[in-house]
Amino acid sequence: MAYTLILGDYAYSSWSLRGWLLFERFGLACASVLVDFSSKSVAEQLAAHPPARTVPTLLTEDGAVIWDSLAIAEELASRHPDAGHWPKDPGDRALARSLAAEMHSGFGALREDCPMNLRAAYLDTAPSEDVLADLCRLQDLWAFALKRSGGPWLCGDYSVADAFFAPVAARIATYNLPVDRLSQGYVTAHLADPAFRRWRALGLVQGNELPWYARDFPQTDWPGPKPLAARAVPEGPSQNASCPYSGDPVTDFLEFDGRVFGFCNAGCRDKTVADPEAWPAFMAMARS
Repeated sequence: MAYTLILGDYAYSSWSLRGWLLFERFGLACASVLVDFSSKSVAEQLAAHPPARTVPTLLTEDGAVIWDSLAIAEELASRHPDAGHWPKDPGDRALARSLAAEMHSGFGALREDCPMNLRAAYLDTAPSEDVLADLCRLQDLWAFALKRSGGPWLCGDYSVADAFFAPVAARIATYNLPVDRLSQGYVTAHLADPAFRRWRALGLVQGNELPWYARDFPQTDWPGPKPLAARAVPEGPSQNASCPYSGDPVTDFLEFDGRVFGFCNAGCRDKTVADPEAWPAFMAMARS
């Protein structure tokens, strides 16, 4: 089955992150198409795929158009029952579905006041009472699930529930929101997750800076793992003749660990510069 996943901006689109994780975290392939948040409306950009008006939207080779993240999760779980989107244990599965559904429909204050922005990290954000109430509910939910599962994920292995809460963890990290130690541990697990790190690396190098997502708070360093040092360089020669991702001849270069490596385009190079350790194909080549 061939899929096309239409996504919004990597840095700012929380629902797109959820949709992408439903593929990336469960070993499913898809082609990605990006809409431009700085251009005309998302609905206009999706006019060729009615009735979709939002991202993510999933297109299947058999003609289905699925424009809701929870619907995408359920459809993928139906089409790929062995991928592991939902836990096998009935009790864990029921809990995961309840958690994902509440995230899907709730936490409006957190969404409104703290939009996802993976290009920033703030201090002293002074969350409102409504945001604090959302955080209290999150802590209750996460404590219940994590004490049952033993962590690091909510319902045993990584599931749809964790994919749905990944942008919530990103918000807590971006806005330095107050949560208890158990919840902070869950946030930390997301920030260290290689799939999340790949998404954030893409967000750092693709798309325009969108000022309407910025907030006027003191800034600090991103609280996730510190990327290994790498930098773009203008020319080779490189250690490799083929791009570690596409296998195509190299045209763009970076320096890492005192050596030069090549990629088939600037996008492949730049996402690797942003966080080399997030990309297993590159690290396997670099460490060989």
